[in-house]
Amino acid sequence: MHKKTCNEVEQGTLVVRVKSILMLLFAALTMAGNAACFAEQASDPPTSENAAVPSFRRDVMPVFFRAGCNAGTCHGSARGKDGFMLSLFGYDPAGDYRRTVEEIPGRRINVAVPEESLLLLKSIGAVPHTGGKRFERDSELAKTLLAWIEAGAPDDVGDVPDVADIAVSEQSLVFQKAGQTADLRVTATYTDGSTRDVTSLALFGTNNSSVAEIDSAGRVTSTGPGDTTVFARFSRFTVGAEVIGLPPAEGFVWPDPPEANFIDRLVFERLEKLRIAPSELCDDETFLRRVTLDLAARPPTVKEYHAFMEDESADKRARKIDQLLASEDFTDYMTALWGELFRINSQDYTGRADSHKPANAFYRWIRDQIDADRPFDEVVAEMTTAVGSTNINGETGLYTMLIKNYRLDPKVLAADYSQLFLGVRMQCAECHNHPFDRWTMDDYYGFVSFFTCVERKPGSDSRDRRVIFDASAPPARHALDGRPVPAKLLGAVKPVSSEGDPRRALAAWIKDPENDLFNRNIANRMWAHLFGVGIVDPVDDFRATNPPANGPLLEALADRYAEHGRKLRPLIRDICNSRVYQLSVEPTPSGENDQRQFSHAQLRRLRADVFLDAIVAVTGEPRSFPNSPTGTKAISFINRRQGYSASGDRVLDTFGQSARKSVCACDTSTDPSLSQVMHLLVGETAGPRVRNAAARGVLKQIIDEASKPEEVIEAVFIRVLSRRPNPAEVDALVRLVDPEKPSASYEDIFAGLINSNEFLFNH
Repeated sequence: MHKKTCNEVEQGTLVVRVKSILMLLFAALTMAGNAACFAEQASDPPTSENAAVPSFRRDVMPVFFRAGCNAGTCHGSARGKDGFMLSLFGYDPAGDYRRTVEEIPGRRINVAVPEESLLLLKSIGAVPHTGGKRFERDSELAKTLLAWIEAGAPDDVGDVPDVADIAVSEQSLVFQKAGQTADLRVTATYTDGSTRDVTSLALFGTNNSSVAEIDSAGRVTSTGPGDTTVFARFSRFTVGAEVIGLPPAEGFVWPDPPEANFIDRLVFERLEKLRIAPSELCDDETFLRRVTLDLAARPPTVKEYHAFMEDESADKRARKIDQLLASEDFTDYMTALWGELFRINSQDYTGRADSHKPANAFYRWIRDQIDADRPFDEVVAEMTTAVGSTNINGETGLYTMLIKNYRLDPKVLAADYSQLFLGVRMQCAECHNHPFDRWTMDDYYGFVSFFTCVERKPGSDSRDRRVIFDASAPPARHALDGRPVPAKLLGAVKPVSSEGDPRRALAAWIKDPENDLFNRNIANRMWAHLFGVGIVDPVDDFRATNPPANGPLLEALADRYAEHGRKLRPLIRDICNSRVYQLSVEPTPSGENDQRQFSHAQLRRLRADVFLDAIVAVTGEPRSFPNSPTGTKAISFINRRQGYSASGDRVLDTFGQSARKSVCACDTSTDPSLSQVMHLLVGETAGPRVRNAAARGVLKQIIDEASKPEEVIEAVFIRVLSRRPNPAEVDALVRLVDPEKPSASYEDIFAGLINSNEFLFNH
């Protein structure tokens, strides 16, 4: 009995296996027949019937895109979803076809019974689906899928025109009140010159739903006053349309402020359109402190204060700007800012010793270029093509300071280079096309190929490395199919010449006055330094989905930068001389909520290094830094401590100084913290210097030279805050002075002002 049961089981198993084999053969024969049929049709002249067969790349993949199937949260994730993986937003059409049609024959695609294909059934919610229903059974998306499967789910034959660009029907929309609507249409242009309305296949989004919303059909609805951008995305392209929601016109009167230069004209045009009145000019005391901190990284001296306030000439602000731009302090500050972004420090990259000497060589070289006001494109171009000793040839520091690894990594270098000098974050395109920008994997690996030819060899001593060009080095290989990708400039169609060092072509592109990526990036960085926020913000993240707050202003600044020969000082001079830069921090009633259109100055917390130098300046008491010469300013300090991976100074760490671990501007923080408050109250930075100043320094001198409390208080205000106290402040502080111990009272006042928000912020 038992033996018979076993035989029955074996026979049943055999039947199941035979059935499975027959089903697989049937599916294979069906697929082969369909493929042969389609190939035969493709060789024949097109007919009205086969012309209607949907294309996998032009028609089916856009369905995946519109329905969200190849998004990062669904089948487009790195590991796919529920056993089915698609390339993120369709960067790999050949792989998507194979996984959709051939990976599990007869299951996702059932050409024998097309309407029973799981690809269709799950999409319309007819069977359980983790992603839920993606579209209706009678929608155009469902009809496209069904028609393609009914045709045998063919792959495309030959070259299929790809999307070359997209455009929206309106570049700017202005709404008078909430609730108004407008429709956006999206048109795709293909590489063969043809165009197509892809509104129904595009994805839409908004940067600020409190100003405008946009639905899946491209209808924009105003929701409130302000400005924002709505986006349309199709294939790898994203385009935006500006949306302005106007506040009520009742009671608004444009003040028609005077304009000092083109910056004022472009900012005020924008503000008038948005019905935002700009603030008044700041007073002379505020301007003097603001511009001195911005250009010299220190507060003005008492002598500078009195000279400026006693000057009654109409052009004294412009002359003060010129004086600061010509100063050693400005050179030191610009060197510090770029040195921070270039990651200059003595952290080891050789694997055998410190890198003090290469760091010093790079720092001196950068300072020499800024001191000479050399065109910055020439500076970048010389670093780009640099070869030689890192101990001697400072420009080679780009290839050591950015990449602290023992071996130079061309991928990391290419990503840092593009982010630093072009404002483009390319890292996302290493494994797939950039999900929020136009850059593809081909763009990424083409740019990496500029640096695969660079090597570092041991030099004259353990600290030295020789940067060389290796002519035999192959280009980068594409991560998708392993093919070599020749060096190609961002945005270019064809690669650069294959003869010689490809970095020369990159340097020539950087020096091209028409290189808008470079011009806009540098102009935006200088603007952000002087205003606390970029026209594009973050400053190193230029992309279609992060548009400028004022596009015409950014373009004009970039053009002016090119007209100035790409020198930094003339551009900064233009910005500082504008009325916009000199506006008060006090907003007008219509500008109270403005955070991005520059209708008033923003309160800006001092950088950690500037804050420390300011304390030293007002107290007159120096501060030393680890492994640095006496008198080193905080802005000029380089971490020379082995094994200390942050900024190199614990006080700088506490107040947010960059640890120089990346080229991102976000590494420098001005966010407040409890540890900062405690340090100011009981730490060694402010308290001991105030006591020394009172016992034998500048505060004691002020007390000795004054004849009454009001004079001491005024002198202390001028020294610490660069302004005279108002009558209320004088009355309140005079009452705090203890006649029995006046010096102790003045010391408390001095310390209180240094610990005040007014001292901690630029305003």
